[in-house]
Amino acid sequence: MNPEKSNVLDLSMHHQDPATEMPLPSPEWNETLRHYPRDSCVHRLFEDQAERRTQSVAAAFEDQRFTYQELNCRSNQLARYLRKRGVGPDVLVGLCVERSLDMVVGLLGILKAGGAYVPLDPAYPKDRIAYIMEDARAPVLLTQQKLLPGLPRPQAEVVLLDAHWSSIAKEDSDNPAPKAKAENLAYVIYTSGSTGKPKGVQLEHRSVVNFLCTMQTEPGLAETDVVAAVTTLCFDIAGLEIYLPLVTGAQVVVISRDEAADGKKLQARMQKAGVTVMQATPATWRLLLEADWPGNDKLKILCGGEALPRELANKLLPRCRSLWNMYGPTETTIWSAVYKVTAGGEGTVPIGHPIGNTQFYIVDEQMNQLPVGQEGQLLIGGDGLARGYQNRADLTKEKFILDPFRSQPEARLYQTGDLARYLPDGTIAFLGRMDQQVKIRGYRIELGEIESVLATHPSVHHTVVKAREDTPGDRRLVAYIVPTRDQRPLTHILREFLKAQLPDYMIPSAFVVLDAMPLTPNGKMDHKQLPPPTRENSAIEPEFVAPRDRLETELVHIWESILGIKPIGITDNIFDLGVNSLIAAQLFARIEKTLGKDLPPAPLFQAPTVESLATLLRQNTTRSRRTSLVAIQPQGSKTPLFCVHGGAGTVLLFHSLARQLVPDRPVYGLQSQGLYGRDFPHTDVEKMAAHYIEEMRTVQPHGPYLLSGWCFGGLVAFEMAQQLHRMGEWVDLLAMLNAPSTPDYQPLNTDPGPVILPLAVRLQKHWRELTRLPGAERIKYVSQKLRGGLIWRRQGLRRRVIFLTFRATVPIRHLVYRFYVQRRRPLPDFLRNSCFLYINARAERCYQHHEYPGSTVVFRDQGPYPDPYLGWGRFVRGQIEAYEIPVSVRDHRGLMQEPAVAILAQKMQEYLGRKEVLVSQGYIETRAGEGVVSSGQAFEPNIVQ
Repeated sequence: MNPEKSNVLDLSMHHQDPATEMPLPSPEWNETLRHYPRDSCVHRLFEDQAERRTQSVAAAFEDQRFTYQELNCRSNQLARYLRKRGVGPDVLVGLCVERSLDMVVGLLGILKAGGAYVPLDPAYPKDRIAYIMEDARAPVLLTQQKLLPGLPRPQAEVVLLDAHWSSIAKEDSDNPAPKAKAENLAYVIYTSGSTGKPKGVQLEHRSVVNFLCTMQTEPGLAETDVVAAVTTLCFDIAGLEIYLPLVTGAQVVVISRDEAADGKKLQARMQKAGVTVMQATPATWRLLLEADWPGNDKLKILCGGEALPRELANKLLPRCRSLWNMYGPTETTIWSAVYKVTAGGEGTVPIGHPIGNTQFYIVDEQMNQLPVGQEGQLLIGGDGLARGYQNRADLTKEKFILDPFRSQPEARLYQTGDLARYLPDGTIAFLGRMDQQVKIRGYRIELGEIESVLATHPSVHHTVVKAREDTPGDRRLVAYIVPTRDQRPLTHILREFLKAQLPDYMIPSAFVVLDAMPLTPNGKMDHKQLPPPTRENSAIEPEFVAPRDRLETELVHIWESILGIKPIGITDNIFDLGVNSLIAAQLFARIEKTLGKDLPPAPLFQAPTVESLATLLRQNTTRSRRTSLVAIQPQGSKTPLFCVHGGAGTVLLFHSLARQLVPDRPVYGLQSQGLYGRDFPHTDVEKMAAHYIEEMRTVQPHGPYLLSGWCFGGLVAFEMAQQLHRMGEWVDLLAMLNAPSTPDYQPLNTDPGPVILPLAVRLQKHWRELTRLPGAERIKYVSQKLRGGLIWRRQGLRRRVIFLTFRATVPIRHLVYRFYVQRRRPLPDFLRNSCFLYINARAERCYQHHEYPGSTVVFRDQGPYPDPYLGWGRFVRGQIEAYEIPVSVRDHRGLMQEPAVAILAQKMQEYLGRKEVLVSQGYIETRAGEGVVSSGQAFEPNIVQ
């Protein structure tokens, strides 16, 4: 199909001669009447199965399971809770949840309350979520507490499926009295809009029920089936994956976002769960094939979302029980046509015939039906049609028209904008689009929406966005840009600009810079002359560095073959070349196959160039260099958290924290240089900070950075933030974990007794004496004082003798430490902690604080402390926020151990979002750096329960 065809009039002018003209489509092809419960609702069909299949597994996620009874009871409780908040027929509820069983409960709970849900992907930009919520006028937002920091400030009432569940669970678990009717809305789903803003499509229960009842027959589903749900809720086809098994008595297995984007993980989950039916886009099926998926002769494959190429179908057919091609716009309820694929044939697989109670017409611009074999616009009618567009009466009137081919006065047709033609056997071939709408990885995208946003960038004079398929089966968005005068926009700048306003699937893979757009002789845009992206025309840094050895050469060949750009240099950043999660998975699958290196996609964030990736691969087979950087939990695609050691120099205590954080958050420890010998340690905070920044940047070259420091490490993290600020880098998190700014802000002793205070004064005096003596004389001095009964005069103070002796002998231990390091010998365990406590204590005393322009957050135990912010208000100009974790000060490491560390991790994750959200939840007090508590009240410790 020529993508530049803008209407069907040209097509209709090429009719064949009457003598050879094909007949009109047979009316029988539209005789699709099927009986179904027209007056029922989706959740009522589920309730029927819940009554019949009480103890059967209804839904599963990872290792969690809900029976039909459990799922029904929980969704009933949520429904009653939502009704008390005004949810009822045609009331919209924003639904923003991670993929989990909570997601299924949320869907059913909203429907049972009588309302309709508006799916919101947690990965969407805040501006897009805010626009959808505002346009939908949803009075309630159903989400999870951990997602709040990533959401815009809600105008709606927020219901948290996790944090509020104790209140929700108090509601009655019986089925609530029905409120919604078949003509009420089930959901409003937002799709890309050509005006630059997404548009909401309104779907009613009757349309969804008709669809589900038809799908039960063809392609067919039995109650013994296990259906994999791999699709985001914001893609309407997720409705089949969730509801079809639940209204049939089968089981739905919700696949996590991480597993759905990784071919190996996905096939492992499919096998473990015993999946018998899976629906996915061609891109996902290719992902499985790239990961050497052997197939499953018990699996029924549903493939849709974009055209199914014959070559892909031929690869899938021998790997499954049956293969079905699915077609349908969102406006006609998920799928409107199905086709059972068989071997043989050429070109794109047909989309088949209309499903139950659905009619297809292929017409010219004058609304005349076209003969078999002639291409025109596909119109769809029947019970699957949407009510219309949310708040877009004009667009509804334009796209949904009266049906001139049927006698019912209320019958309507939806103008799909798709080009199609009837085949002689009554099936339909999809030929492409009439307009700028495309589908990438199954997502419907209006190219005009991307163009309108990109055109607002100051460096862009003119832009055109096009979907290219330079490699068969690999369709990608490419943006063509004519820059403003004397400007050359760079890919990473344009990509970040778009990411703030558009979802990831709408971000072009490549940005091509042109002097001028190619034009036809009559002055129109010549799309055929738009070049494929190359290194020379792409908006990437011009410097090229060729591979230097065999490993780098092999990696470059892999990148070039998958990304479709040549040549690629070893210093080119893959994110500037247009990588997405699917491409990343393909890259690492190819690396494993070609090089025999088993790597998950996560290191792509830490090693985004061929050069850095080659280094990472070499470290898998050779002994890695000694480093202060310790990969505690290196997996994940989120921004890494870097944790600086305490006085002893080790990072072992951060392992518990890493386990409690979200699995997608990489965690790295920064331990003292020379901790295990062979290198001299740094003796001042500034050098430590500079060294740790250098180490940190090997896995994350640029900010924003997340820093935390335990005890003494808080001081080092503070200095790191200072140095990063001077470099022009941004620090998103500077967390002090029981880390006072100076020794003056250690916890107070609330019960010193009659001896402790004078003893402290004496110990300071003796310490000053010890520091003036040479090493050998120090031991003699301590012995004399001990024999004199300095400390033994009071019971219960024996441990203070041990402490004093330890402090006195540290300098000697340090001399021994130097002996081992100079001879490059491993350091004995008995020296390690004592030496580094001494070194770091001296570094702390010598450090000179300077004002830090950023913000910080203090996580501390119960104290009491002389200042709730541990003295950081003297040195921090920005905001300071404080958490008090319920753990005793007597256990210095208790903050980093169970159960306190679980609370600490939860609060750290929350802090990574907006401070306003945290304040509204009552977990912190916020103050300005000048020392004024924002509430105007004196600080009162807030105990996190």
